Amino acid sequence: MKNRQAGYLIIGISVLIGFIIYTFNKALTDIVTTSCSHGTSCPMWGTLNIQTNISLGLMAFVAFVGLFFVFFSEGKTTHKKIVKKDYTKIKNNLSDDEKQIFEKILNADGTIFQSNIVEETSFTKVKVTRILDKLEGRNLIERKRRGMTNVVILKH
Repeated sequence: MKNRQAGYLIIGISVLIGFIIYTFNKALTDIVTTSCSHGTSCPMWGTLNIQTNISLGLMAFVAFVGLFFVFFSEGKTTHKKIVKKDYTKIKNNLSDDEKQIFEKILNADGTIFQSNIVEETSFTKVKVTRILDKLEGRNLIERKRRGMTNVVILKH
């Protein structure tokens, strides 16, 4: 969830807290009015005021946290489109086999299953693994385990 959306959610929660405070305060005021015969000098009025102020302070704090997330936090994630010409300098330093596998990763928008590379090339599993080890050693890709295969991810 993006930070801005989380901020709106937190502000919504603070509004809900405000509604609960209002209804609870109204009910307690009615109870204190009927049960306290001393008027405003009754100690229950002081307790009611303290509880109301504390709960309003908590509500304001939650609202400020939500506003912070909405206005001041960076929740924008940009997904850079993979452009093949950005990688021409990298490809010049690769062997023919490495170029072939690197092209497969580029054509798959930077994410492909290792088993798909084996299927799409004439290389054996062992050869693909060794080439991916070299590419990973050069910090061009990373592999993450997914079930019985790896996902090969292009590093930007």
